[in-house]
Amino acid sequence: MRTHQLVQSWLEEQLAAGRLAVGDRLPGERMVAEQLGISRASAREGIRVLEAMGIVRAGVGSGPGAGTVITANPGAALGAALRLHMATSHLPIEDIVQTRLLLETWAAAHARPAAPAMENAAALLEAMESSAPDEKEFLRLDALFHVALADAAGNVLIGAMMSSLRESIEGYTLRLTRTLPDWAATSARLRAEHRDIHNAIRNDDGALAAEMVANHIEGFYKEAGFSGS
Repeated sequence: MRTHQLVQSWLEEQLAAGRLAVGDRLPGERMVAEQLGISRASAREGIRVLEAMGIVRAGVGSGPGAGTVITANPGAALGAALRLHMATSHLPIEDIVQTRLLLETWAAAHARPAAPAMENAAALLEAMESSAPDEKEFLRLDALFHVALADAAGNVLIGAMMSSLRESIEGYTLRLTRTLPDWAATSARLRAEHRDIHNAIRNDDGALAAEMVANHIEGFYKEAGFSGS
């Protein structure tokens, strides 16, 4: 078993036994090394891997923020893995579209009208509608809007998966805008659809919101010339 796997297994045991919890600080490298029977350098390496995975956050200095804190951010690890697969073209666009449809229609159907994330979604709508952003900025706001809707459903894992997909969505949609016949017309339609989806959720009509989200996602990709298999 590799060093980071030893440290991860140890941390899992500590969390399961209730000896550590999210927000707690890890023991020092020396103590971790002693408990696992490994060198301090190996313990340090293992903790750094956990930090890259979003499981812990390392602080600096000697004040209240010092030490390594358990954060449990699953989106960080998922996002890193997805970005690597994107770089090697291991995520076909069809797979992203299908995954978005599965996650986002469920999220829209279960989104809570009064969830704090809906306020964030509203602010993102305003940014898209009032500042006339360019394609790249518009699609960044667009992806964040869809993540906010997923967060409004209250499922932590769904939210983390959507958050991790965000950069992949931005990248593909930005490339697809080059094939659109009229970006101004498309962006105006997308803004109107965003608003309709947001209103449907605010009106507690999850079924309508889910239908709108499906049409919204599929409509963009079809307009860009992607029809799937």
